Amino acid sequence: MEKRELRRFAWLSLAAAILTIGLKLAAYLLTGSIGMLSDALESLVNLVAAIVALVALTVAARPPGEEHAYRHDKGEYFASGVEGGLILIAAYSIGSAAIGRLIDPQPLEQVGLGIGLSVIATVINLGVARVLLRAGRRYRSIVLEADAQHLMSDVWTSFGVVAGVLVGAATGILWLDPLIALLVAVQIVWAGVRLVQRSALGLMDSALPADARQIVHDIFEGYRIRQGIAFHALRTRQSGSRSFISFHVLVPGDWSVRRGHRLLEAIEHDIRCEIDGVTVFTHLEPIDDPASFQDVGLERPENT
Repeated sequence: MEKRELRRFAWLSLAAAILTIGLKLAAYLLTGSIGMLSDALESLVNLVAAIVALVALTVAARPPGEEHAYRHDKGEYFASGVEGGLILIAAYSIGSAAIGRLIDPQPLEQVGLGIGLSVIATVINLGVARVLLRAGRRYRSIVLEADAQHLMSDVWTSFGVVAGVLVGAATGILWLDPLIALLVAVQIVWAGVRLVQRSALGLMDSALPADARQIVHDIFEGYRIRQGIAFHALRTRQSGSRSFISFHVLVPGDWSVRRGHRLLEAIEHDIRCEIDGVTVFTHLEPIDDPASFQDVGLERPENT
C-alpha cells in the first residue's frame, strides 16, 4: 500500500479523537471527576498526535527526488517522537491534576451517566487502536504503530479512571479517583519513553533487528559454502518502513564481470525474498587483491 493510502488510517484516528474528546469532556462536566478530566486532556493530545501522523504520512508519501533520493520515510520518526513527547505531557498533566485532587478531594456527581459516556469513548479508542496497530505492522509504518500505542495508553487510562470512579462512588473514598489517575499516569510514562527512544534510534540510523541481520548472515554462509567466496563490510539501517543493507562480495580474481554480476543478483534476490521492504547495495571485489580488504570501515584509509 502506498504512503498516501495510509493517510486514511490517520483520518480515522483524527475523527476518533474529536469524538472521544466530546464524550470525555461531557463525562467530566457531569461527574466532576478529576480522573475524567485527565482522560479528556489525554484525548486532546490524541487529536494533536493524529494531526502529526497525518502530516508525517503526507510527507513520507512524496516521491524521491534529487535532494531526497532515499525518499522521505524518516519523517515518520519525527512524528512518532512528537507523539512520545505528547504522551509524556499527558502523563504530567494527569499527575499534576491528580495530586491536587488528592490534597483536596471532591464529591462526584451523576456517576452512572458519566461512566457510560467514558466507556463509549474507550470502546471507540480500543477499536481504532486495533485497526491502526494491524495496519502499522502490516505496512511497517512506525507512525501508525505510534498512534495505535498512544490510543492504547488512552484506553488504559480510561479503564483506570472508570474503575476509580466506580469504587470511589460505591465506597465514598474520594481519594481513590485521583489515586488511580496518578497510577495510570505513571504507567503511560513508559509508553512515551519507549516511543521517544525508538524515534531517536531511527533518526541515528539504527541497525536492523538482530533477527534480520541473522537472516543475512545465514544467506552469506550458504554462498560461502557453495561458491567459495567471502563477504565483509556489512552495514544495515532502518529508515521508516524501508530497510537498507550494503556489503562487499569477494570473489576469485579470474571471474568474469558477468559471472560476478549474476552472483550479486542472486544474493540480492535471496535477501529481498526474506526481508520485506529492503533495498540492497552490493560491491564486487577480487578476493586475491590486498586492496579489497582496505575498505571495510566507513572511513577508507588515505593511502589506498
